[in-house]
Amino acid sequence: MKKLATVLVVLLLASVLFAQGGSESKDAANAVLNFKLAENQPANNPISKGMLMFAELVKEKTNGTVLIDVYLDAQLGNENETIDQVQIGALDFARINTSALASTADEVGVFTLPYIFTSNEHKYNVLDGAVGQGVSDSLKKYNMIGLEYWEAGSRNFYSTKKPIKSVADVKGMKVRVQQSEVAIKMVELLGGAATPMAYGEVYQGLQTGVIDAAENDFVSYYTSGHYEVAKFYSLDAHMAPPAMLLMSQTSWNKLNDSQKQAVREAAKEAAVWQRKAMMDFQNESRAKVEEAGCQIFEVDGKAFQNAVSPIYDMYPQYKSIIEKIKAVN
Repeated sequence: MKKLATVLVVLLLASVLFAQGGSESKDAANAVLNFKLAENQPANNPISKGMLMFAELVKEKTNGTVLIDVYLDAQLGNENETIDQVQIGALDFARINTSALASTADEVGVFTLPYIFTSNEHKYNVLDGAVGQGVSDSLKKYNMIGLEYWEAGSRNFYSTKKPIKSVADVKGMKVRVQQSEVAIKMVELLGGAATPMAYGEVYQGLQTGVIDAAENDFVSYYTSGHYEVAKFYSLDAHMAPPAMLLMSQTSWNKLNDSQKQAVREAAKEAAVWQRKAMMDFQNESRAKVEEAGCQIFEVDGKAFQNAVSPIYDMYPQYKSIIEKIKAVN
């Protein structure tokens, strides 16, 4: 009888421990992960709207086990600052333009070269194909996961004192550029004085004459209000660098396989929507600035392309991937 009682006690303890273990496993499976996403654009930009959509899709696809708070208007820092935060795991997600990202991850710099893409269709075929995947995969060594490429528009010059109608018009102009080696060299090849400046300082820089010109797409030109102080916009389309939605490898490792799949699916769906919305808003933004009295000039893009073509020889590390990009239909 004593032996039977001992056996019953052991079985009872085992069942209690098993139940506790099962409960803990269930709790772990249902644990909610709270993440932060940094975005430097305002709420009315399709990029920001795409980020908010991404967060909602992740919540839906993970049944609420992964929640993402989206911080707009560079609340968590400028692009270079948020890249650093993502790398060390202090920030979970960030949407970064490849021009800024190239300072940390040289591989993405090839997408920032002037006139590297022949059309939007060509760009998407490159980004969504083997070339884009290879560049995205290279980010792992920087403790970052490249989730998806986002549309950031074609960049054009705009100026305050006189329109840029030809390469000669750029000569001597102080042109604001991103903190990007490629952008700096491009402006210098055109004869301008490249002036790196934080995005939030550009309006005042144009208004006070610290800079004579800047360059960006129609959406940024409109939503930033730059069109109010720089009335001349020239359609040279010198760059079309995509943006990337990044996730910290540290944060990625916290996800289970199902959650990882959900995050990738959400990023893809949001990117498809954002690309179309961005192109639509480009057209709307152009119409808005024209209504406001801005002058838009068609220029000889080939002349600009020829003027900056020596930049390709400055980056021999991109030679093989440039050939692959050119080979994409």
